[in-house]
Amino acid sequence: MAGEQKRDYYEVLGVDRNADEETIKKAYRKLAKKYHPDMHPGDKDAEAKFKECSEAYAVLSDKQKRAQYDQYGFSGGAGGAGGFDFSNADFTDMFGDIFSDFFGGGFGRSSRGGTSTARRGANLRARVHISFEEAVFGCEKELELVLKDECPTCHGTGAKPGTSPETCPKCNGKGRVVYSQQSLFGMVQNVQTCPECHGSGKIIKDKCPDCYGTGYISSKKRIKVSIPAGIDDGQSVRIRDKGEPGVNGGARGDLLVEVDVARHPFLQRKDVDLFSTEKISFAQAALGCDIKVGTIDGDVIYKVEPGTQTDKQIRLRGKGVPSLFNKNVRGDQYVTLIVETPTHMSEEAKETLRKFDELTDNSLNTPVEVEKHGKEEKKKHGFFGKKK
Repeated sequence: MAGEQKRDYYEVLGVDRNADEETIKKAYRKLAKKYHPDMHPGDKDAEAKFKECSEAYAVLSDKQKRAQYDQYGFSGGAGGAGGFDFSNADFTDMFGDIFSDFFGGGFGRSSRGGTSTARRGANLRARVHISFEEAVFGCEKELELVLKDECPTCHGTGAKPGTSPETCPKCNGKGRVVYSQQSLFGMVQNVQTCPECHGSGKIIKDKCPDCYGTGYISSKKRIKVSIPAGIDDGQSVRIRDKGEPGVNGGARGDLLVEVDVARHPFLQRKDVDLFSTEKISFAQAALGCDIKVGTIDGDVIYKVEPGTQTDKQIRLRGKGVPSLFNKNVRGDQYVTLIVETPTHMSEEAKETLRKFDELTDNSLNTPVEVEKHGKEEKKKHGFFGKKK
């Protein structure tokens, strides 16, 4: 990197120079997840970007180093003497926090004996289709999934009965390898999962004949999923310990079930409120009456007031969606009343309507007058703009 033009650390993380510690950490988490080598095997460009953002975070997350960088830049100290020393830097603990959800448990941390410790298994994802009503009131669904369980032959070791896994020679049983890189601040270390043992710290030479060294047997299982009342389209239900098995005795990951909610024929949802429209006749709007309004609970009777105008919105309290936090608290339903104009009328109906109009505002016989200056303009701009 000696001949490369280094980017400003704040620019690398995409944060302001006055950003607080939490903002810097969030920015790094996002970039580290995006460019981590485990997500881009063999991609040198992603690896370089990962190292770049890791180096930036190593400086900006340390108050003293950040103060030196803000004052002296990449020299790291007054007159460039010494710079920053990353020779003993180990980001394992930080990675364990950052990638715990992303990789389903993150990186194993070294025990005192130097071997890889237990790691939580990865999360599994599934999708279930439910109706609009099921999303509102909740339901039970059953999924058929392929899940892994401990191999009964090798009891999860992956080794042939009578043999044992051996310590990985590449990582010496740590489950991770450290790559060092020279920078202006000294040696920068990047920690990655061991490519030989995939983080387990063990190598299996004589594999179990039943699980082929994986330590697990896959089988189809039926899982019951409780869909809570009030769940919305795209939200997920977490089922604990139904994900991938852990490593070295670690806990299983979780199963995340995303719900796909079908559309309703006349109801639209926004948060916990429902919206619909109801058509009424001119007579109903003018004279008032009782109408039947469809809700998620069934039809209800609503009294239309005389003289109701089109687009009037009425509110049906408690006819919305239950809250995910308290199913006894529900939103409302808002109904927009639409006054329909008849399109097919008999002559008798038309004559009756004319008489009705004469008895009210006589709008059909009210002459339409054009303003005086409007007539003058018409004369002025007549045929070829000449006055007659």
